[in-house]
Amino acid sequence: MQRENLTWVSEFVLLGLSGDRQTQAGLSVLFGAAYLLTLLGNGLILVLIRLDPRLQLPMYFFLGNLSVVDICYTSSGVPQMLAHFLLEKKTISSARCGTQHFFSLALGGTEFLLLAAMAYDRYVAVCDPLCYAAVMGPRLCAGLAAVSWLVGLANAAVETAVTVRLPTCGRHVLNHVACETLALVRLACVDVTLNQAVIVASSVLVLLAPCCLVALSYARIVAAVLRIRSSGGRRKAFGTCASHLTVVSMSYGMALVTYMQPRSTASAEQDKVVVLFYAVVTPMLNPLIYSLRNKEIKAALTRVLARSSESKR
Repeated sequence: MQRENLTWVSEFVLLGLSGDRQTQAGLSVLFGAAYLLTLLGNGLILVLIRLDPRLQLPMYFFLGNLSVVDICYTSSGVPQMLAHFLLEKKTISSARCGTQHFFSLALGGTEFLLLAAMAYDRYVAVCDPLCYAAVMGPRLCAGLAAVSWLVGLANAAVETAVTVRLPTCGRHVLNHVACETLALVRLACVDVTLNQAVIVASSVLVLLAPCCLVALSYARIVAAVLRIRSSGGRRKAFGTCASHLTVVSMSYGMALVTYMQPRSTASAEQDKVVVLFYAVVTPMLNPLIYSLRNKEIKAALTRVLARSSESKR
């Protein structure tokens, strides 16, 4: 096909999850409630970390970054989904589509990298507790967070650049709930070998490599805990990692099951489920997991509420 015959569209139509109006109304209520819980839960964690001096620790510094990522990630796609549930014509301009694509990739990649940084923090806390304060100093914590954000943004910039340039020869219907990489690549009417190579490289950079670092950290943690003789000491050591390990298992588990299988077995419907899981479910559950299973978070909430009630007297 000659380049002059290639065409780029100015807007896309998103098919979404269902064409039934009643189903869409129900989904709008469900997703709206999940979005509200996400904002409230992650916002509460940020407030507690800011107000309680006892949470000025590396673990909660990373948790604060994770909460910012979750708020931004869910806000990059869910409000549009909610609007589309109420609209007859579910369109999005190509510019907005590219912007949404960039931010979802950047924030998703940043979250995987932050989870790896948090795993290293837990490794130092369990395996080298006497040197924890010296090792996990403010400079290292800031550096790990900065690298996570910068790598996530750079990876998203490259992948978005090679994706939005793809001509679709007039095809503009995306069988998806958002402007996701694979959905956009499926519409292309040119060779997508470069895009496939970039997707693989991106998966290795922001998914497989951090996952290996997390696995290595927890292998060392388990080995160290098993050397502790008292059962109480072992429970305490595992307790410091329980919330993070739950979030890691949930986040990396879904991604690995999805992206490590043969692409021939993947489907558009499966891609929708994955996007909804990371855009709706994970940001909503993360603060619940950390607050329900973390005694320090619950104690901080009690102290902040107590100070607030005292100040009103």
